[in-house]
Amino acid sequence: MSANPENTFGSAANDADAQETREWMDALSAVIQSEGPERAHFLLEQLLEHARQNSVDLPFSANTGYVNTLEPELEARSPGNLEIEQRLRAYMRWNAMAMVVKANRLHPADGGDLGGHIGSFASLASMFGAGFNHFWHAESEGHGGDCLYIQGHVSPGIYARAYLEGRLSEEQLLNFRQEVDGKGLSSYPHPKLMPAFWQFPTVSMGLGPLMAIYQARFLKYLHARGIANTENRKVWVFCGDGEMDEVESLGAIGLAAREKLDNLIFVINCNLQRLDGPVRGNGKIIQELEGEFRGANWNVIKLIWGKGWDALLAADKDGALRKIMMECNDGDYQSFKANDGAYVRKNFFGRDPRTLKMVEHLSDDEVWNLQRGGHDSQKVYAAFHAAQKHEGQPTVLLVKTVKGFGMGKIGEGKNNVHQTKKLGDEDIKAFRDRFNIPIPDSQLAEIPFYKPADDTPEMKYLHERRKALGGYLPHRRVKAEESFTVPALETFKAVLEPTAEGREISTTQAYVRFLTQLLRDQALGPRVVPILVDEARTFGMEGLFRQIGIYNPAGQQYTPVDKDQVMYYKEDKAGQILQEGINEAGGMSSWIAAATSYSTNNRIMVPFYVYYSMFGFQRIGDLAWAAGDMQARGFLLGGTSGRTTLNGEGLQHEDGHSHILANTIPNCVSYDPTFAHEVGVILHHGLKRMVEKQDNVYYYLTLLNENYAMPGLQPGTEEQILKGMYLCKQGPVVKPAKGAKEAPTVQLLGSGTILRESIAAQELLEKDWGISAAVWSCPSFNELTRDGQDADRWNLLHPTETQRVSFVAQQLSASTGPVVASTDYMKAYAEQIRPFIPKGRTYKVLGTDGFGRSDFRSKLREHFEINRHFIVVATLKALAEDGTLPASKVAEAIKKYGINADKVNPLYA
Repeated sequence: MSANPENTFGSAANDADAQETREWMDALSAVIQSEGPERAHFLLEQLLEHARQNSVDLPFSANTGYVNTLEPELEARSPGNLEIEQRLRAYMRWNAMAMVVKANRLHPADGGDLGGHIGSFASLASMFGAGFNHFWHAESEGHGGDCLYIQGHVSPGIYARAYLEGRLSEEQLLNFRQEVDGKGLSSYPHPKLMPAFWQFPTVSMGLGPLMAIYQARFLKYLHARGIANTENRKVWVFCGDGEMDEVESLGAIGLAAREKLDNLIFVINCNLQRLDGPVRGNGKIIQELEGEFRGANWNVIKLIWGKGWDALLAADKDGALRKIMMECNDGDYQSFKANDGAYVRKNFFGRDPRTLKMVEHLSDDEVWNLQRGGHDSQKVYAAFHAAQKHEGQPTVLLVKTVKGFGMGKIGEGKNNVHQTKKLGDEDIKAFRDRFNIPIPDSQLAEIPFYKPADDTPEMKYLHERRKALGGYLPHRRVKAEESFTVPALETFKAVLEPTAEGREISTTQAYVRFLTQLLRDQALGPRVVPILVDEARTFGMEGLFRQIGIYNPAGQQYTPVDKDQVMYYKEDKAGQILQEGINEAGGMSSWIAAATSYSTNNRIMVPFYVYYSMFGFQRIGDLAWAAGDMQARGFLLGGTSGRTTLNGEGLQHEDGHSHILANTIPNCVSYDPTFAHEVGVILHHGLKRMVEKQDNVYYYLTLLNENYAMPGLQPGTEEQILKGMYLCKQGPVVKPAKGAKEAPTVQLLGSGTILRESIAAQELLEKDWGISAAVWSCPSFNELTRDGQDADRWNLLHPTETQRVSFVAQQLSASTGPVVASTDYMKAYAEQIRPFIPKGRTYKVLGTDGFGRSDFRSKLREHFEINRHFIVVATLKALAEDGTLPASKVAEAIKKYGINADKVNPLYA
C-alpha cells in the first residue's frame, strides 16, 4: 500500500526513528510472506483498534497506491480465446467508427452533421468484449438476466456488435440517427425508440448510476417478498469518470453499501477526460473515486496498468516507479498518451534515474505500447471475475483507459476527441492498419462495414459465447407474460359513494382508502408497491406500516419507540412499503424500477409513489422523462397539491405548475380531481390500462389535504371523468330580470380544490346577480388539450372528410353563455383548451401565477384572485364583453366584494 504523497505525516522527512520504522515494516513484510495478506490485514485492523482504544484516533487514508488492486498471481485467467476476441473487437471498433463517419458524410444539403461518438467506445471496447463474452447473462430458463446500464455515448459500439450477431441489418447501421422513417437506430439507449433492444436510458448522465442502485435494491426486494428469484442476477453499470461529477451519480452509493447490494457492479471508465478536457487535470480521479467509494463501504477494485507493467512493478524494489505513478497527475497522463514513446520515456520514466534505467532495454515503440489496464483483455477479465464473485458489498471497478484509443493523431487522448465524428481518408487508413481490418485500399473511400462469413472462427465464437450465456444482449421485454384481472370498480365503493354528514374526507384519504382496498385483493394486492419519502403521516398512510410493513433487508433489529401503538413503525425483511427517507430522487428511482418490472423481471408490479406535488416534476423531472422513455407503468401522486392548499408552508411547498410539467411527457396521463369518486374512477381506469392492457402509460394525480363533503359518483359520468370534463351541477332556474326574456347563463369550469370555489360562485351569481351558472368539473385540462389537438390534426390532414369535434366543444355545445375556468394552477394550465371553446363564446381563465406564500387558504385564494368573488367578477366581465350586462355591474361587484383593484399583480408580488 503506497502512501498518499499529499499527506506528509509518516513520510521519511518526518520520521523521528527510521530504524524503528524499518523494523515495523520488516515485521509486516514477514507476516505477508509467511501467512499471507489476509493475516497482515487482520493484524493492521487490530493495531488500529488498539490505537483508538488508547486515544490515538487520527484519520487514515481510504486510498491505496496507484497500482492494480489484483496482484498478477491472483488474477483469474480468462477461459476465452483472446486472439479471436481481439479480432472481434477490432471489427466492432471499425464498424462503430464507420457508422458515425458515414452518418456525418451523408446529406450535405442538411448540413451533413448528425453527430455521434467514436472516442468513448474506443476506450471501452475491451470491457464490453469481456462482459458480452463471459459475464452478462441474457434472460433464460433458470436465469432472469443481468441488467446492463450502458454508457450512452458508446451506442455505436453496441450496434456494431449487434450487426455482427445478425440482430441489426446494414440498412439500419446506414440509418444511424435517422429514425423518422422507422429504419434507423437511436442516437443513445432509448427504450421508447427501440423497445425490443435497449433496456435503460442512460445518456442523461448521472441518472444511470442512480437508477441502477435502486434497480439492484428492487431485485433484492422482489426476492425477499417471494415474487421472483433474483439471487443470481447482477446489475452492471457503466459510467464515465467525468459523469461522476453529476451529483446523482454518487448520491445513493451509501444506500447500496447499507443494504449490501452485492448484485451491483459499477464500472467507471477512467479515461481521464470528460467532454471538453481532463476530468481532474491537477488531480487523480481514480484516487478521488477510490476514497469516495471505499469511504462509503464499497468493494473497490482498481485496474490501472496492463500486463506490460507487471515486470516493471515487480522490479520496483525501492518504490521509485510507484512514487512517480502517484506523483503524476491526470493532466500528465493525458499528455503521455497524446504524444509518443520518446515523450513518455523523457517525461515519465525520466523523472528518476532508477526508473529511466528500468526501460533502457525497451524501444520507444515498446514504451508507447505499455498499455493501460482497461485495454488488457486478460486483466479486464480478472477484474470482472473478482467483482462478480464478491459478496456482501457492492463493487466498483475503476478502470484506466485512453479516450479515443486507436484513433491516432486525430483523437487519441486529445481534448477534442469527444466531438470527433468526421475522419479524413488518411485517418481512416491509419485506423484500418492499426486494427488489421481486411479492407483493401480500393474500398477505403466507401468506408464499408466489415462482417466475416458465418462459418469463420470469429463468427462461430461470437455466437457460441452468447449461446452459453442465454442469448443476445441488450434485449428488452415489451410485455410481461403474466396477466391479472383488476377488481371491478364497485369493489372501491368506499370512495364512490357520497360521504355521510359530518364525515368529510380529503382526496388524499380517498386515495388511501382505494389503496387499502386494492391491497386486499389476493392476486394483485401483493404486486402493489407503496413508495414513501418520509411523509406517510402527512398523507395519512401510517396505518400501512403495521399492515404490510416497511422493507428492510436486515429486518427490525431494534424495538420501535411506538411499539405499544396500533400503527407502530414496523420494518420487515419481507415488508411491502419502500420508505426512501427524505429523498425524492430515490423515491422516483424506486418507482421506475417497480414501474418497469414487467420488462426487466417479467413481473407486473403496481407502484404508487406519493409525495408533495411541488417536489415532483420540478425536482425529479429528468427522471420522470426517463420513466417515459422506459415505458414505465404506475401511479405518481402529488399530495397537498395546488398553490393555495398548504396553510403556512409558502413559496417552497406550493405547487402551481406540476400539471404543466406533467403535460410535457407524452405518455404521462395527468388528472387534478376534486372529489373522491373522481379519484376512484381514475385510479381504477389506470389499473385497467396499465395492468390488464399493459399500455405503456403512467398516471399522475394531484391530491388535496382539505376535508369536505363528497357528492358521490353520478352513474354514466365515468367516461367523461376520464376524458377530462363532466357537468357536476346544473345551472339553477333563475327568474329573468324585469324586461328581460331570460336570465343570463354562464359555464363555470374548475378542477382540484378551486372547483369548490366555482360551486360557491354559482350560488353568488344566482343570489346576487340573477345569473344561472352551470358548473363543470374538469379533472384534466391536459387530457382535454390532447384530445382537442388530436382532433385539429385529423381535420388538418383530412380536409374533405367530416370534421371531428373536440370533447370540450362537444360538452359545451348544448350550453350558452361565456365560459370561465378557474384552477389552483398557472393560467397556462386552463388556457390550453381556449382553441376548443365553441366559436363566439367568451373564455376567461383564472389561475395562480406567481410565487407561493404562507397564509390561510382563504387569504391565499384572495391573493391569487381565484376565489368565488373573483370568479363572479370574471363572469360579469365576460357577460359585459358579450353585451349582456353593462360594465357598471362589474364595478359594482368589485366594490361589493371589497376587491382591491389597484393591488400589485400576484405574478410580480
